[in-house]
Amino acid sequence: MQVSAGEKQLKKGDYLFKEGDASDAAYLVKLGQINIVKTKGTSELVLTTLNKGQMFGEMAFFDQKPRSASARASQDTVVISLPFISLNAQFQTFPQWLKLMVRTINENLRKANLRIKNLEMAQKGDEKQFPPHMITRLGAIITLVCRQYAKTNESGHHVINFQKIRDYTIQIFQTPTNRMLKFIEIMQGMQLLKLEDLGEGRQQLVLFQHQLLADFVDYYNKWLFTEESKRVTVEAKDIKLLKTLQHYGEQAGADDKGKAKVNLTQIQNDSMKDLGYLVSIGDWHGLIERGIISEMISEATSVSTLFELAEIQKLYSFWNIVYTIETNDPGVNG
Repeated sequence: MQVSAGEKQLKKGDYLFKEGDASDAAYLVKLGQINIVKTKGTSELVLTTLNKGQMFGEMAFFDQKPRSASARASQDTVVISLPFISLNAQFQTFPQWLKLMVRTINENLRKANLRIKNLEMAQKGDEKQFPPHMITRLGAIITLVCRQYAKTNESGHHVINFQKIRDYTIQIFQTPTNRMLKFIEIMQGMQLLKLEDLGEGRQQLVLFQHQLLADFVDYYNKWLFTEESKRVTVEAKDIKLLKTLQHYGEQAGADDKGKAKVNLTQIQNDSMKDLGYLVSIGDWHGLIERGIISEMISEATSVSTLFELAEIQKLYSFWNIVYTIETNDPGVNG
């Protein structure tokens, strides 16, 4: 590739400058793509991605501060260098009022960027990244944007431009995007959605189970605001039991009142073979005490229980989401 004077050619992965370097020029992306990245521990957080025609590094023209982040080529890239010495010569020809206006705009942009940067950073210490109301907020952002902007692909799934999710997360709900990205990563692991890379810094979010996520947000939000004494409480240890009830309940089927009856003695005998874990008859007492399933029904050689199949399916789906998020919360397990 022929590179003209004032241009710099970068291979994929090359750094144009690194965090802490002296600032001596602004740059314009002529070809390719630049990631602005911030070091976080032993990894790097991508703050933004710049494509052809976008400028960066210009704010340091006024205060000459060291680079606050690194610039790395995410593909083979050509940038045009705009040295501050040359820019200053041009700047001095501006009328005084125009100089003041440009400086003011620059200061406002820097303040705005600092605010966004603070939002991007995860809370330190032992604070949970996903306290209950954060879970409902992140889920609500996705479902809200989906209802407003999503298109349907050939498979019938909802597809959203991820930039719209990012805009709502930061600008409207003032929530760090690193939390949204982690939330999406967890949801992706549960096969509820998928974040797809389209190239050139573009991404889209595909929702496989939009209605399930929307129903979960409504349910969990209502649960959080229900008086504690009136809540149906599900503990982490109950998830396997709910999964077991769903599995055998769906096999048995529900009656005309929506009730399913399962043989707990048979479950004790078959659960290891069918599900890969043992469920003993004594494991059910907690769900019985909380009214999630009926008292044990004694029969000739076994005991059974009754429950509303649709309610068990709902509890398993929703609380599995809650505890999967909690298990993957860096603030709890990091």
